[in-house]
Amino acid sequence: MSAQTIQLDLPETVYQQIQRAAAKAHRPFNDVLVEAVSAVAPVMEMPPSSFRNALAQMAYLNDAALWQAARATMAPSQRERLEELHDQFQRAGLAAQERQEEQQLLALYRETILVRAQAAVLLKQRGYDVSNLKQFEPLE
Repeated sequence: MSAQTIQLDLPETVYQQIQRAAAKAHRPFNDVLVEAVSAVAPVMEMPPSSFRNALAQMAYLNDAALWQAARATMAPSQRERLEELHDQFQRAGLAAQERQEEQQLLALYRETILVRAQAAVLLKQRGYDVSNLKQFEPLE
């Protein structure tokens, strides 16, 4: 896989978040930053209308349900499998079936992030302090 070098000016708070995540994971800063950008870039495209509708319907959830959604994560087995596939892809590539599995798990990862973000926005709009929500840990 070829790489492109860019210069990127990050706000100090974002830089510190990436720095903490890299230190916690014992990984290079650049690797964590690339992973964060890779995870978010496809999300910038519009999600399917059914998912957009589900996100919009979250406004009708009660506070307890929103807090639960704001703390949602992928199952550990799914995260581990995604990490295995990611590592294998970098080492030797993936077979078509494995690539499809990786794409499905990445879609789930992105949807989880979007649900958490939407829940946090709604809770903040309702006057709650969401600063104590655990950051979504990057894939390792």
